[in-house]
Amino acid sequence: MDGQLVGINTAIFSKSGGSHGIGFAIPSNMVRVVVQSALKGSKVQRPWLGASLQPLTSDLAESLGLDRPAGAMVTRVHGKGPAQGAGLEVGDVIVSFDGKDIQDPEALEYRFVTKGIGSTVELGLYRDGKRFRTTFATVAPIEDPPRDEQDLTGANPFAGSRVANLSPAVSAEIGMDDDGEAGVVVTKVERRSNAGRLGLRPGDIIIGVNDEGIQSVKQLSDVLQAAVGRWRLAIERGGKVFELTVRG
Repeated sequence: MDGQLVGINTAIFSKSGGSHGIGFAIPSNMVRVVVQSALKGSKVQRPWLGASLQPLTSDLAESLGLDRPAGAMVTRVHGKGPAQGAGLEVGDVIVSFDGKDIQDPEALEYRFVTKGIGSTVELGLYRDGKRFRTTFATVAPIEDPPRDEQDLTGANPFAGSRVANLSPAVSAEIGMDDDGEAGVVVTKVERRSNAGRLGLRPGDIIIGVNDEGIQSVKQLSDVLQAAVGRWRLAIERGGKVFELTVRG
């Protein structure tokens, strides 16, 4: 018998509590990248595309002149990312990766992250009724702007949290999608703290304090220096914005 490793077991759903049931596994191609980095003693990093994507609907595919809704449409290109350097534009549809057809953004992401940093990849693109290819070398997510990570203290609702400037690198570390927006993201929350009692979570984005839009950790720190009777906060979580008022 000739066997091949195709995945590493991570969990099992079993009604009996035994080894009979539905198993879940991480694909071996993805595990290989992690193991190779670990054996070298280096930090495990996944490649960064530098573009936001969306799936194609049947109507959208038809309007673009595509036969079927397969591929990943580019909705944003990071100004300093590999996608920009490779010539990708908003509205392009990525239809293949290293010669293999792409059905949706999830399929592209899977194939992309199984590549090591510095690997050369080829994307098949569809633009204005024409198909062409482009190649580029994969890179790690960049830290732009610098994270300026700080532990917040004092008499304010965010005391007990750690925050950082949002960047592709920070987004990757905490498992967030990189949508290119500027802002301040929560990276850690102490349970027994003002931030913990507020319900703040890692991954929350602080977008406003007392009607002032927050763009950086320094700006947030300056705003929090003011002692006020009430704090008006705007927090983004999972693409939704929550506004609340907290007594000082």
